[in-house]
Amino acid sequence: MTIFIKNKYTLLIDEFKFKCCIGKKGSTRTKIEGDKKTPKGTFEIENLYFRKDRKVKPLTSLKCIEIKKNMGWCNDIRFPKKYNKLIKIEKKVKHEKLRRKDYKYDFIIPLKYNFKKPVPGLGSCIFIHLTKDYKPTAGCIALKEKDFLIMLKIIKKNSKVKIY
Repeated sequence: MTIFIKNKYTLLIDEFKFKCCIGKKGSTRTKIEGDKKTPKGTFEIENLYFRKDRKVKPLTSLKCIEIKKNMGWCNDIRFPKKYNKLIKIEKKVKHEKLRRKDYKYDFIIPLKYNFKKPVPGLGSCIFIHLTKDYKPTAGCIALKEKDFLIMLKIIKKNSKVKIY
């Protein structure tokens, strides 16, 4: 099953069409860390990470992992072995904090972009996460919570995301 990101505002799965938002500067084939662009291509998905203190574990075939206070996703090019990976937060390592004060990461699914052998600087922390207002992201894909929950019921562990 493939999740299609057709343009800045449309996510398609089978016959379902959802409004979404992507990176502030659109999509690109030449992603660079911090460029506010969503990478073009076809990518596998990771597990579902969720805030158990705020949300009930949703119905999904994805492996569900509770977001803990010390969880981060490394975006620090100085640490190639940790870059674009889930890490235990360390002060000296730049990271995206998964347990945020706002709602955006109450549910997240990392895309396996620059993932198997990550190249520092080519982009990290590309997630499918939540939005309430469809404001452009820093490079992620964002959906309203009700649509995210529907998507979770439809997709499988081997689903891919294709970004045009």
